[in-house]
Amino acid sequence: MRLLVVLNLLFFAVSVSAQHPLAFATKSELSFVKSAIPKYPLLQASFSAIKADVDAWLGKDVDVPFPKDPAGGYTHDRHKANYTLMFNSGLLYNLTGNARYATLVKNIFLKYAALNPTLKNHPQATSSSPGRIFWQALNDANWLVYAGLAYDLIYNSLTTSERKTIEDGAFKPEVDFVTKDLNSWFNLIHNHGVWACAGVGIVGIATGNKDYVDMALYGTDKKGKSGFIAQLDGLFSPDGYYTEGPYYVRYAILPYYIFAAALNNARPGLKIFQHRNSILKKALEACLQQTNINGAFLPVNDALKEKDYTSNELVTAIDIAWSVYGKDAGFLTVAAKQENVLLNRGGASIAAELAKSKAIAKYYPYKTVEFVDGAKGDEGGISFLRAGKGEDLTTLTFKYASHGLSHGHYDQLGMFMFDKGAEVFQDYGSVRFIGVEQKYGGRYLPENKTYAAQTIAHSTIVADEKSHYDGKEETAEKFHGQKFFSSVTNPAVQVVSAKEENAYADIDLHRTLYLIQLPTGKRLVVDLFHTISANQHQYDLPFQFNGQVINTSFKYKAATSSQKVLGTKNGYQFLWKEAEAEVKDTVAQFTFLNGNTYYTVSSLINGDAQLFFTRAGANDPNFNLRREPSYIIRKNGTNQTFANVIEIHGKFDPIREFSTNAYPSVQNIRLVYNDENYTIAEVNVGKDILTIAQANKEAATSLKHTVTVAGNSFQWSGPFTVL
Repeated sequence: MRLLVVLNLLFFAVSVSAQHPLAFATKSELSFVKSAIPKYPLLQASFSAIKADVDAWLGKDVDVPFPKDPAGGYTHDRHKANYTLMFNSGLLYNLTGNARYATLVKNIFLKYAALNPTLKNHPQATSSSPGRIFWQALNDANWLVYAGLAYDLIYNSLTTSERKTIEDGAFKPEVDFVTKDLNSWFNLIHNHGVWACAGVGIVGIATGNKDYVDMALYGTDKKGKSGFIAQLDGLFSPDGYYTEGPYYVRYAILPYYIFAAALNNARPGLKIFQHRNSILKKALEACLQQTNINGAFLPVNDALKEKDYTSNELVTAIDIAWSVYGKDAGFLTVAAKQENVLLNRGGASIAAELAKSKAIAKYYPYKTVEFVDGAKGDEGGISFLRAGKGEDLTTLTFKYASHGLSHGHYDQLGMFMFDKGAEVFQDYGSVRFIGVEQKYGGRYLPENKTYAAQTIAHSTIVADEKSHYDGKEETAEKFHGQKFFSSVTNPAVQVVSAKEENAYADIDLHRTLYLIQLPTGKRLVVDLFHTISANQHQYDLPFQFNGQVINTSFKYKAATSSQKVLGTKNGYQFLWKEAEAEVKDTVAQFTFLNGNTYYTVSSLINGDAQLFFTRAGANDPNFNLRREPSYIIRKNGTNQTFANVIEIHGKFDPIREFSTNAYPSVQNIRLVYNDENYTIAEVNVGKDILTIAQANKEAATSLKHTVTVAGNSFQWSGPFTVL
């Protein structure tokens, strides 16, 4: 057995050394790219941009400083720039044959070979996963990915002595650090773990170290409970939804694809791109469906709203996917917006397709999609209901998924909405200024946990001013919402209903969202939100609107001279009360303007309620929070039903100085019948009456229901009907 292991190790080392380059691309692939560069404008432009950046460093001494700064500081940015420079220069060496590019990479590597063995934990490290070159180990993993690719690209230009110096000095200390010192972090099923596995695995392929590759694939104990395969199996649902949300699949998809491409060359027998029914293809398609029409990632969980699908991560994934899975019109639309391609076969092929294509769709082919969550698809899910096309697209997001690991928010049954490309009802995203040294070194700021992740920062029910699961991640990770029913095949009426029974100890939550396209073209969201409890509670339902208040149907008292905070903890301490109102037995209407479109929230108030206009920014002396508004409906009681209608209407023309249909068409909302078994709501829209009847306990499509109210009989089959 020992002889067999030795022979296997020897075979791996010999086969890899005979095939450099192998990790990023093969020699034949790069030869294809080289011949294609003069033919296709986008490929030529991408090549020229890299060449201009690298040429500026030829013949110069590249600094490899001793690490001391956090993100945004000089040493952090220099090391980040170094690994990009090394990779690009190695690529140019293969595409041009100019040895100066290889020499540049070698000289940088020799400096790291001298530096890395001397490093201890970074002086700015603040977490349980400190880095050495960078403040956190995640960035060290980034370095391993690109440094490994660069080494593979210049391998054949190095002497045996130089290879040993680099492998022992630059790589081994880093690999040992992340696989031994940070063993539990390396084996974590998380986006950090994906990067760590990719980094160690690519270095293994580049250096011919089978041990590194096996640890990357199967975890440090090589038993398969962690490692890259486990990352593919554990973080994606069967239909490709990534449990941390779209912002973090954007970040993780690069190491997933770049390492998979390297494995496809080095270990083709794994058939990694076919793993789990081509889960990486599903993941990329799911990722793109979770973007706005401008390409920005929808803000589920921690998210920076500035990130979009033109980022380097998506350029990498799309170009590799194109060469592996074949042509795709949606990928081509995104590639055209990216205006950049990888210098690999996929990038060259996309550039060729763009050069000859005369009609490229302006927008990615968005559609209504419902994703399950969890590795087995049994941990709730998330729905993206869509109506309209192109610039007129409305996207209504409804989250009833698992928590989302360390980047999750406490927002079960939360919703947000984009319309015409604008974020109309929003999710805060995250409190972070990435790459800005002055803001806590670019790290997540304290308010990310104390405000952005809290339930009150979202558009879902908050009971007794406490966040879901009491704001405890370890509790939230045990539970998830559950879809009750959905119907999304009829574009005129799309509906999703979900329940959550564990967010609060003695309260069940049940929310149903209808996205309705009326024959007149008007779009409505009908929102029926039930709270069920045997005990008295205070219920707050915030709408995190984005726009300018235009009008209300109720009188309110504005805090014009001084303001008070809404509460003292769980995110409430960050909200200024700008105005409040007492209302009773009415339909309260609030209209705001976003861009050139009016939006009205019409709310049925049975009994007493309080309404608040609030704004984030209280108890924020460092100005870390965006000063964003919210509209909050507060009711007290045991069982409560919040019946709200969101109406999209009208147009404001600031150039021609007039508005059309600036007033809502919704005239009244009435609960005709409402108990634990059924809810029947009537909405007066102009001269028409929209009737919604739904079952609250039985969701089987085969069941027939009859409810009689004051001599009128309502009959329907299945969990709902809209009349």
